[in-house]
Amino acid sequence: MKKYLIISAIALVAVACGSNSSETKKDDAASATAATTAADDISQNPDYQKGLALVAKNDCLTCHKIDQKVTGPAYRDVANKYTDKDIPTLAQKVIKGGQGNWGQIPMTPHPNLSEADAEQMVKYILLLKK
Repeated sequence: MKKYLIISAIALVAVACGSNSSETKKDDAASATAATTAADDISQNPDYQKGLALVAKNDCLTCHKIDQKVTGPAYRDVANKYTDKDIPTLAQKVIKGGQGNWGQIPMTPHPNLSEADAEQMVKYILLLKK
């Protein structure tokens, strides 16, 4: 009977140790997934946060939406068409206005917007690329 109790106790310890290893692997996998999700979360990017604040503060959302064409193109369409090297050119389009790249409806100029703010808004838009 004593041998049976000792064997049972050893078996329980072995099972308990084995379960802990499995739980640790699950915890490690969950941590890795959470870290990847946090790294993929563009809303934590300072360019995203600053640009979004500027877009919301100005009249941009009257003519543009993220995934929907309104008067102007969807921001995601703009992001998919241009790259970071186009930031200065696009910032000038925001300030001076323009027409022809997305149809015949002209983009309203925003002459009171600084070049730095316009570039920050463009950086935000380009982060929306899919």
